[in-house]
Amino acid sequence: MEPSLFAADLASKPAHLMNLAAQLADTDPWKCLPDEIRRVVLVGMGSSAYAAGVAAARLQARGQEAVSVLASSSLLPAVREGDVVVAVSAGGGSRETLAAVEHYRDRAPLVLLTNKPESALAASLPLVVDMHAGTEAGGVACRSFQHTLVHLLALERHLLGLDRDLTELVRAAAAATLDLAGRAPEWLPQVRRLLDGPQGMHVAAPAHRLSSAQQSALMLREGPRRQAYACETGDWSHVDVYLTRTTDYRLLLLSGARWEDEMMDWVRQRGSTVVAVGAEVPGAAYTLRYRGDTDDDVRLLTETLVAELLASRLWLDQACGLDQE
Repeated sequence: MEPSLFAADLASKPAHLMNLAAQLADTDPWKCLPDEIRRVVLVGMGSSAYAAGVAAARLQARGQEAVSVLASSSLLPAVREGDVVVAVSAGGGSRETLAAVEHYRDRAPLVLLTNKPESALAASLPLVVDMHAGTEAGGVACRSFQHTLVHLLALERHLLGLDRDLTELVRAAAAATLDLAGRAPEWLPQVRRLLDGPQGMHVAAPAHRLSSAQQSALMLREGPRRQAYACETGDWSHVDVYLTRTTDYRLLLLSGARWEDEMMDWVRQRGSTVVAVGAEVPGAAYTLRYRGDTDDDVRLLTETLVAELLASRLWLDQACGLDQE
């Protein structure tokens, strides 16, 4: 893992998204699936599981049976005729996902969604979908997380025949990513000052974009090794609110949940610090807007970049032995 290469991986996100949009315009990456599918079972670990959890929830809400489970679980769902198992593994080599694949081998059709189609796991399966995120030289799954989400949206389109033009959505996410990254010198110092506190950082997002909070917190842990925790916005008032009384509570709020008002009532009462992303939130110490942030799917594909760029800056400064600005 290398901080300068991680920064370069982030900078190349828009170009890779534009390339992916061109590929999606020409082909359906899920055309390999069986014609009749009763249920989709998604398995993965870490970032892959975060993306799969949101994808399964979206499918369920639209009438398609789907479930997401950690590949490490000893309670993997039973399968029957008509089920398809999609193993999600950017690196194509996690032990847990390998074990889950072996568990389902010969029980159900298996498809691997991966950024390493040359991996041994990919070679062992007849159906492989390439994320096309390129080599992540920094050693952190950043572009591959974004591309995982795009491909799971493509799976949703394949199964449900939705009208939305996925190519245009990916292009919009590329533009949003470019906008956020290009203006980082304007907003990043302020966001850093507000969020990088002595007792860690918290990230909240709506349930339908929970993966954004989970991935954001992971980026802050994985690179600069900061304490960082993810929460769903509505659930926040049941599980995280207690920390606002006893800690220097700093929250990155990825906006869009109907439950934000209750959260903000608590943080106002207790003087906690909130940075809002994607919409104006009364009571936030700082609000960060970006191109296309009124589109919920653009948010899903873009908003983790805020924490990624913050993590990158903190990590680079640590590597250089610099104190916080």
